Amino acid sequence: MRKSPPVPFGPMAAMPPLAGHGQRIGLLGGSFNPPHAAHVLISEIALKRLELDHVWWLVTPGNPLKPRTDLLPLEERAAACRALLTDPRIVVTTFEKDLPTAYTAATLDFLKLRRPDASFVWLMGADCLAQFHRWHRWRHIFTLLPIAVVDRPGWRLPAVSSPAARTFERDRVPEQKAAELAAMPAPAWTLLTGPLSPLSSTQLRRARKSSS
Repeated sequence: MRKSPPVPFGPMAAMPPLAGHGQRIGLLGGSFNPPHAAHVLISEIALKRLELDHVWWLVTPGNPLKPRTDLLPLEERAAACRALLTDPRIVVTTFEKDLPTAYTAATLDFLKLRRPDASFVWLMGADCLAQFHRWHRWRHIFTLLPIAVVDRPGWRLPAVSSPAARTFERDRVPEQKAAELAAMPAPAWTLLTGPLSPLSSTQLRRARKSSS
């Protein structure tokens, strides 16, 4: 499968966290509007099962697939993330605000260029994989770095039967080999099972609105 050309990055203010040579880093992107226990759970499962050194929460200025009508300011969401976390291995970053595009594919191109010595793994819930084919340059993302999908209540079947999962079915890694994923060349992905949390940012926003 032919890879898409990366976005050309010149000098810019975007400063991702530092990463030591050979560090294994999980990337969990999203609006975090608001952050909640399921985000923490996904990160904890990934840290343990993938044997990661860190997980970076990439708090995006805005998701191109979601409306921004009820989107809290970026720094307010980042502060809420930091207040929720207790594990120093989980790092909150907002560097995407200084990139020329909000698309995940461009963010990952940038990270691989600026932090070439790190081994990155893209993290997402099974609900994201179910609609991953709607993401900008989603095939390119699969060819950039390994992907770990964490199961979510009611989403396992839609995830494994999704267009993205079917397209890259031959590249699926058995869950028993999850600890090896970070060192594998892309495309490579696995589905991780573990404790499930029904929480979602959408539900929390609705609950907040109904109580106000």
